[in-house]
Amino acid sequence: MKIAVINGPNLNLLGTREPHIYGRTALAEIERLVRARAAERDVQVAWSQTNHEGEFVELIQGLAGTVDGALINAAAFTHTSLAVRDTLLAVRIPFVEVHLSNIFAREQDRRHSLLADLAVGVVAGFGPRSYLLGFDALVAHLVDRGG
Repeated sequence: MKIAVINGPNLNLLGTREPHIYGRTALAEIERLVRARAAERDVQVAWSQTNHEGEFVELIQGLAGTVDGALINAAAFTHTSLAVRDTLLAVRIPFVEVHLSNIFAREQDRRHSLLADLAVGVVAGFGPRSYLLGFDALVAHLVDRGG
C-alpha cells in the first residue's frame, strides 16, 4: 500500500509560525512520525509540501495510478481553491483532509472547507496527531475496501 501526504502553503514554517495555533512541531518531525507509523504498517509514504497552488494541483494530478490514497493538508487552499477541489474530483482517489488546528473553531473564513465533502473524512484540531489519526483512518478505510 502506498499513501501520499501533500502539504500546502506555509506548513514549511511549522514550529515557528503562530505556535499558539499550530504548535512547535516542525513539518519534518511530523513527517518522521508518519513515516514511523507507516513502517509499522508496511505502508510506503510519498511526502511533499508546496506553497504554490499550481504545484499543489500538479501533485494531486500525479497521484492517479501511483498511490492508494492520500492525506491532504491543503492549509489555506482548503478554504479558497476551486482548482484543488476540481483536481480532487478529477483524480478520484480516497483522501483524508487533515488540519493541525480545529478549523471549525477558527475565524469565519476558515470554517468552511471546499474539500471536506469529497474526503473520506476530516481530522482537525489534534496538532501533529491529526496526521497520525488521519493516516490510521485512511489505512483502515483502504483495507476495508480491499486495498
